Amino acid sequence: MTAAAMTYDSLLADIQTYSERRDEPFVSQLPRFVMMAENRIATECRGLGFKRFVNGILGSSVVEKPARWRETLSINVTVGTERQTLRERGYEYCREFAPDASVVGVPRYYADYGFEHWLIVPTPDQNYVCEISFHERPEPLSSTNQTSWTTQYAPQLLLYATLLEAAPFLKRPDLLQQWQGMYEAAKNALAGESGRRMQDNNATRSVE
Repeated sequence: MTAAAMTYDSLLADIQTYSERRDEPFVSQLPRFVMMAENRIATECRGLGFKRFVNGILGSSVVEKPARWRETLSINVTVGTERQTLRERGYEYCREFAPDASVVGVPRYYADYGFEHWLIVPTPDQNYVCEISFHERPEPLSSTNQTSWTTQYAPQLLLYATLLEAAPFLKRPDLLQQWQGMYEAAKNALAGESGRRMQDNNATRSVE
């Protein structure tokens, strides 16, 4: 027997089953509840499934962030044969460090430049190969995008998050409290799993 797997359509069906609501006003709001749940998860969870690496070229002082970026983890550039990590600093610090964007050099720092860009200082003196790691909001689920990392590896988290977002519409404070607890338990379980992986990766193992 093939194991059941969550899809966007099955999630919508589950929400109707758990809430015992199938009326049109409620059903029409389900895609919005899923969207809000995905945003909640992307903001509050830091599992490996939300971590991405992109490679590219760093050659200007203002760099556009990847689509669905939520939080920067690291930016590094290759200088000669060495990989150097840029240090995160505040916007004001970067402007004071390199007030004149026409003065170029090897990049040393970065800062958020609004929500969609980074500021790199000093302005790169050439095109540098770079690697950027960041937390992202996964591609939103929809009728044409039925699965995601969350539906595959954390379906209970997505289910409870969606129920939690639906609770105010239902005007059932008793369900809100219940689903909040279930969501927190699923979120803590995911955090614990990610924490154990980090400990395993950082552990020193003896060589026989």
